[in-house]
Order: sequence, then structure tokens, then C-alpha cells
Amino acid sequence: MTLRIHKSSDDHSTTLQLCGRLSGSHRRALSEQVENSRGVIVLDLEEVMLVDLEMVRFLARCEAGGIELLHCAPYIREWICRENDRVGKGRI
Repeated sequence: MTLRIHKSSDDHSTTLQLCGRLSGSHRRALSEQVENSRGVIVLDLEEVMLVDLEMVRFLARCEAGGIELLHCAPYIREWICRENDRVGKGRI
């Protein structure tokens, strides 16, 4: 399964609904979508099945930059927290 991105926006926000598997090969396309969005940016992860390390790090950077992660699966949230802890301790 590949990644599908559905973008919806209004005057104040943009939501990117992601569906499928998030892998490092999708980072560039997703980055471009984020960069071309306006207002409050939300990544809806409700239909994301799997992620890899590169995308977990990308999601962590997005969140640190003010992007909201909506419907983030518990395992993804835990992985983001662990990666943030490693960054904070200088291991990455």
C-alpha cells in the first residue's frame, strides 16, 4: 500500500489527511504539501497504518514546528516521544 494525501483547507487552516504507509520515500512529497499549506496545519494520521524511523523524525519536527498531529496512533506517539528524548540527550 502506498501513501494517499487528501488536502482540505479554508481561510484559517489546512488539513492533510494521510492514508496508508508513511515511509522515508514519501517525505519530500509530504514536505511540499506542508510548505504549500496556509494557516494552521493539521496532519490527520487516523488512516496511517505503518511509519518508519525517518517519518517518525519528520513528524516530530513537524510537531515541534507547530503542526498538529491529529488521531496519532499510540505507537507512533510513543515512538515520537522516544526520538525526542534521544535528541534531547544528544544521541541523534
